[in-house]
Amino acid sequence: QVQLVESGGGLVQPGGSLRLSCAVSGVTFSSYTMAWFRQAPGKEREFVAASTWTGDSTTYADSVKSRLTISRDNAKNTLYLQMTSLNTEDTAVYYCAAGLLVIERALIRSNSYKHWGQGTQVTVSS
Repeated sequence: QVQLVESGGGLVQPGGSLRLSCAVSGVTFSSYTMAWFRQAPGKEREFVAASTWTGDSTTYADSVKSRLTISRDNAKNTLYLQMTSLNTEDTAVYYCAAGLLVIERALIRSNSYKHWGQGTQVTVSS
C-alpha cells in the first residue's frame, strides 16, 4: 500500500520559517519524481516545487523561488520543503505527490503524479 504522509505544518508569523516533511512508503522512493503542491481556500491546487528522482534537478513556481527549497533523502524515503520568509499568501494545505517518468514540461501538472498525501495545513498569520 502506497502511503505519503506529510507533517510539519502549523501556524507561523509572517517572515517565519517552517520545514515540511513527507514520509513515503510502499513504493521505491528513489525511482519517483516528487513534488509539493498547495491549495489555498477557494483556489485551485497549484504547483510549488518538484525534485527529480536523483534530487539533482529541481523546479519551482515563480512565486516561491528563493524562499522555498525542496530536497529529498532517498535513504530515508522522505521529501522535504524548507520554507522561509513566509507571507500570508503562502497559507494553504500543502500536499506531497509522487510520479514516475515525469518529463520536465509536465512537472507542474498535478495529473502527472499518481500518489498523493493527505496534506498538512500551513497558516501564516500575525
